Amino acid sequence: MEKNNSPAPDVILVAENQKLKLAVEELSILNDVATAITSTQSLEKVIALMVQRCIKHLKVEQGAVMILDEQDSSKPFQTMIRKQDSALEILPYRFDSQLTGWMLKNKSPLMVNDLKNDKRFNFSGEMDLPVKTILSVPMSLKGRMIGLLTVFNKKSETGFSADDQRLLSIIAAQSAHVLENARLNQKEQDLIKMEEEFRMAKEIQLNILPKEIPAIDRYDIHAVNISAREVGGDYYDFIKLPGEKLAFCLGDITGKGLPAAMLMANLQATLRGQAFTQNSVKDSIKNANILLFNSTASNRFATVFYGVLNYTNNSVTYCNAGHDAPINIKGDQTTRLNEGGLLLGCFDFAEYEEATKSIDVGESIIIYSDGVTEAMNAINQEFGEEKFISIVKANQDLSAKELIDVILKEIKAHSGDIAQSDDITLLIIKRIV
Repeated sequence: MEKNNSPAPDVILVAENQKLKLAVEELSILNDVATAITSTQSLEKVIALMVQRCIKHLKVEQGAVMILDEQDSSKPFQTMIRKQDSALEILPYRFDSQLTGWMLKNKSPLMVNDLKNDKRFNFSGEMDLPVKTILSVPMSLKGRMIGLLTVFNKKSETGFSADDQRLLSIIAAQSAHVLENARLNQKEQDLIKMEEEFRMAKEIQLNILPKEIPAIDRYDIHAVNISAREVGGDYYDFIKLPGEKLAFCLGDITGKGLPAAMLMANLQATLRGQAFTQNSVKDSIKNANILLFNSTASNRFATVFYGVLNYTNNSVTYCNAGHDAPINIKGDQTTRLNEGGLLLGCFDFAEYEEATKSIDVGESIIIYSDGVTEAMNAINQEFGEEKFISIVKANQDLSAKELIDVILKEIKAHSGDIAQSDDITLLIIKRIV
């Protein structure tokens, strides 16, 4: 009589029941993951829920999701979510650089059931190594690894199994899609936020620039501001003062966007306040510098040319705070208006000087920002001060507006199809009678 070596029916039944139980558990966790993915919760809550389910179903002490930051080679993985079994009072584990380095190199699942003695890593000197077993799988999308899903310390003595690795890999694959969708959504939200910031900054800038150019007897005045982007860092202003005086300024603010627009608004309000106090020009600039220094960040500053035109005695008193020196044209004579001091907002101890000059009939003051002289062409040549001055001298008989139009036309001809890289601002005051 032959001996039957087949497993007993009850053994087969137990094994099948075990497989069925495992399948039910896997379906349960995958259902939880699918439910989390389709929920309206934040990304952090969704990922935290996934990690918590991994801890529960895989029966581990702790789990973590780490995001790959390709911009930071010194610390490529940043922990996004870390969860632990609430029944255990353990310190958070740090996924050592040896392990993250291995994952970066191999980009494949890592299962370790005896970390201390695993020859792939060097932890032999760690007597109290809290991590005994590890299962880590890459979170990949279209062949690109975007993060890691890792669980630590399996509670069973046998450690992690191939079934654990397979299940965690499925969860990681689904989690990767969640992360990528969240990243795209975050980019979209950042873009919307940026557009709103630009809109607000543009509105601030438009409200700062004068609505109209002041009409002063015996003087021809014109100004223009052309931003390189939606919002620029240049501005100009006119302030009518008592005693037949006109304060004017042209400033260049560091940066772009809303921070530059806010600093611009701050500077305009400060200079307007100082102008109406009837302080001297140099004291107005000195006070503006202290106010800006105390109210702005250390990396925010401005260059400004500020002057007051007295159209009763035809004189201009001015102070140049670190700005490109304006051009003073009188026939064949060309001078620069340099007197002043340091740019605003950098040093609270800065001192400033002022100068007063008369303006004769036909004489012009041309104030400009560096976007004029630094305009580039296709071979990286600047428009340059020499060319700028020669154009001004050759066209000094034109009206202020006509002269600005000629300058802008020449800049455009120089730059060709090259996009404007910096703001262009011009302000001209010319005595005509």
